[in-house]
Amino acid sequence: MAYSQIRLKILPSVRCLFDKLVQVKVEGLAPHKPVELRSKLVDDRGVTFRASALYKADECGQVDVCRAPSLGGSYTGVEPMGLFWAMAPDTAHSKLLKKTVLSPTLVKIEAVSGETGEVFASETNEREYMTEGMRRIPVHEGRIRGVLFIPPGKGPFPGIVDLFTFSGVLTEPRASLLANKGFVVLALAYFGYKDLPKYPKKLDLEYFEEAVNFLRRQPEVKGPGIGILSISHSGGLALMMSSFLSGISATVCINACSGNTGLPVHYKDITIPPLTPDMTNIKITDSGLVDGRDALPDPTLEKNRASLIPIERATCQFLFAVSEDDHNWNSSFFANQAAATLRSHGKESFQLVSYPKAGHLLNVPYMPIFPTGFHLITGSNVMFGGEPKAHYEAQLDLWERVQDFFKTHLDKNTC
Repeated sequence: MAYSQIRLKILPSVRCLFDKLVQVKVEGLAPHKPVELRSKLVDDRGVTFRASALYKADECGQVDVCRAPSLGGSYTGVEPMGLFWAMAPDTAHSKLLKKTVLSPTLVKIEAVSGETGEVFASETNEREYMTEGMRRIPVHEGRIRGVLFIPPGKGPFPGIVDLFTFSGVLTEPRASLLANKGFVVLALAYFGYKDLPKYPKKLDLEYFEEAVNFLRRQPEVKGPGIGILSISHSGGLALMMSSFLSGISATVCINACSGNTGLPVHYKDITIPPLTPDMTNIKITDSGLVDGRDALPDPTLEKNRASLIPIERATCQFLFAVSEDDHNWNSSFFANQAAATLRSHGKESFQLVSYPKAGHLLNVPYMPIFPTGFHLITGSNVMFGGEPKAHYEAQLDLWERVQDFFKTHLDKNTC
């Protein structure tokens, strides 16, 4: 067989934004012969992620992953983006790391003979984060540290503060991809970044207030109200910002807790202590992973009420997103509790969406799942949960919901 006639195509282009779907096609194969497609990327930490799938060429000698089912490998069935979302790390407990969005994530895709293992053809998908004309501006303003993303165009645009996780690493991909949708987004660091404290003993809500005011002052930002996008530990910070600070119109909390966690939070003369985990409810899996799903107590109980975040004070709209297979904590319980609190105060200012079989760290579309990994507070590898396909589907759905939510409630221009 003449391998030179075999072509692997990535359509419509080898270059695209990270959250975009591409079509992988192989042409020039022998009809009905088995072919394996493999994907591979190396992240900024040097960790390799891979996926593979087995296909059979059609009568014309083609494989189109948008129409043909995978017969085995990392996934089965018709999954146009399976070679991306099903990637898993060679090094256990690793999360895909992208330190800066100035360069694309490179995903190499190979077509390999299902009979001999020879490589027929390969191509590299360059998955970028910033559309042409976007500005990425490092922020060093007073105490504020982070990166500001401003989309191309005249504006002004709705403004959003993006708080990622409690990892101590500034995370740019989600903020930059959201800015591509017509928002000014501040990816805000709050410790462990540049000259910020590496391991603070407390968090100061006035720092986050400065960030809100900084964003509202930007000439490209349409005010007066701004949005907050949060996940995990930062979800509690988002709830506190919404409860105590002015100028916030729309808040997204992904797998958050309705009580404060991790560190004490101070605001003026108010201190909110963290919930104390019940260590007897922590489980250890057979492989030695920590399962903390049931470790945090109910913050509405009298003995824990000092840690309860008073979201009845908030005047913004909320989008609560929860993963039902979250093993970091019981995010479904806490989101329903937050919704009940708002409802008991006559407020229907929230949406709640739940994703069965999804894990804790819901990210942007096509980002590989992070089911287990190191947890800063426990100091050990923990379960974050989730099944790859369900998690991917949840990320895809939530990404659209987040955009619609912010467009709806920030374009109202109220706070």
